Amino acid sequence: MKITVAISGASGANLGLTFVKNIPKDIEVFLVLSKSAKIALKLENGMSVKKSFEDYKNVKIFLDTNIAAPIASGSFKVDKMIILPCSMNTLAKCAVGISDSLITRAFTVMLKEKRDIILAPREMPLNSIALENMLKLSNLGVTIAPPILGYYSTQQTLEEMENFLIGKWFDLLKIDNNLYKRWK
Repeated sequence: MKITVAISGASGANLGLTFVKNIPKDIEVFLVLSKSAKIALKLENGMSVKKSFEDYKNVKIFLDTNIAAPIASGSFKVDKMIILPCSMNTLAKCAVGISDSLITRAFTVMLKEKRDIILAPREMPLNSIALENMLKLSNLGVTIAPPILGYYSTQQTLEEMENFLIGKWFDLLKIDNNLYKRWK
């Protein structure tokens, strides 16, 4: 399987990196971070992305300005895409077809090729414009899956909460996992 993981500039960009680190090593990952995502990571976590993935041979990192990257073409077969977190700016661009970055170009390609896409919008409260954009994208076949906890798995730590969310996104992407306690 090949998957594009895009991290846009919403709070919680570190959750996108944690998601990538949990992807099984037999899945090829194409990782793109927006400029704002890099700023969020630096401000919230003091992190550098390249150092985070030196030991991950299955992860290829692309600059968001590189619209010539393989994931910018429909002839390059990527199976699935997730934008995690998805900023309201990226959500709006996706909803109206603006492809001015690698993230939005890869999204547009996935949409036209009718491949699986998940958006994990990270904002609250949601305004009417964001809700309309989500409805429009949902009607086009995009799965809208914000980071919302289910308390039945009795998370006690931040790591357990993140594992619950990542496990739910993995379920949507059909990636086997045991990251959270399932309902019995």
